[in-house]
Order: sequence, then structure tokens, then C-alpha cells
Amino acid sequence: MTDPVQFIRANTALVSPPLVPEVKLHLATEVVPLWQLTEEELAAKGVAPPYWAFAWAGGQALARYVLDHREVVAEKSTLDFGSGSGLVAIAAARAGAESVLAADIDEFAHAAIKLNAVANAAIVSATTDDLIGSDGNWRTILVGDMCYERPLSERLLAWLVDRAAHGATVLLGDPGRSYFPKGGVKRLATYRVQTTRDLEDRETRETSVYRLLALPGDGPT
Repeated sequence: MTDPVQFIRANTALVSPPLVPEVKLHLATEVVPLWQLTEEELAAKGVAPPYWAFAWAGGQALARYVLDHREVVAEKSTLDFGSGSGLVAIAAARAGAESVLAADIDEFAHAAIKLNAVANAAIVSATTDDLIGSDGNWRTILVGDMCYERPLSERLLAWLVDRAAHGATVLLGDPGRSYFPKGGVKRLATYRVQTTRDLEDRETRETSVYRLLALPGDGPT
């Protein structure tokens, strides 16, 4: 079994995402080996696709929004769901959240979150538990770029609507993925996020941050 910490340190560089320069993350770049590995090679090494190794547009936008609007997390228990690199969780911690839990079922993401939290002197807890369906009492739930697959999106959004109905503030960062909800959200901000054609079909993506409403269709999009 590949050791996650050793793998991350060997195949990433500590760099800042373009939209969030105040945070440094262990990310894949064009000059490190991870960028060159094919999915077949990763599978042979027992490693899941390295979503944690890239600062996706939705996560960058959400992290930027949290840092610029600290009131959404300040002194509040906060969950970063599908955390990946931990970027949004770190932003929440730096914005003054009472506590931050970064959740990602990938063991390598779990290791990356811990390494990145240390690199940013941020206090972040991490879990690999699947929290969908749980009744955790987080006051703020942050979700970046998770609407790329129908089954996951449907499960996740149903649970998030329930959490919103129970009083949680649910914020979504998304660049227009296929399964992002068509209604039941209120757009809060829009950013142009620098990305790469190795990840996306363009060099910049217009990406928005939304608040999920407690009842689908209840309010403007």
C-alpha cells in the first residue's frame, strides 16, 4: 500500500491557488511527476484519482468568498464537505470558524488535508466518514465543486436541503457542473477563476458561490 504522506510529498509542490494567494497547498503542477501519471498508473499504485491534488474552480471561489465574508463562518462550527486539498476548510479556519471539520472519503485527501493545514498553521480536523445522512449540528456547511456526478449530487443535495431546513447555512461553490441544481439556490458572488486546460476546457472559468435555500425553488437563483 502506497503511503499517502510520502506519495503527496514526492509528487506535489507547495504552491498557492491563483484566487487564494494567502493559502499554500500541496498541489500537482506541470513539473512534478503526479501531473504525468495516467489513471492506469495511479490504479496500479493503489491510488484513487488525485482530486485532492488540484485547486478546483468551485473550491477556489468558495474559499475566496469565505475569506472575504468572514461572518459566514466566524465563531461557527463549520463542515467542509468533499474537502479534497482542504482549501475551503483552511479558509474557514483562517476566517475565524469556531471549529472546522474537513470531510473526504479518500485516504489520500485525508493526508493532504492534514499536511496542508500544518503548512498554513490552520486548526482543521479531518474525517474519511461518509457524512451524507448524518445529523451533525454544523452551523455552516461548505461544498465546493461536488455536482459532477448524478448519484452523488442527488444524495448530497437532498441531505444539504435537510440541513438547511434545520438551520444550517449551506454555501456551494460551482462553475456550472452538469448536476448543479437548477433552482433552490441564491447566487452570492461570481469570480473568474484561473484554471488549466489539463483540468478544464478553458483557461478561466466563471464560478459562482450560492446559498442553498431550505426549500427547493424557494427564492431567486
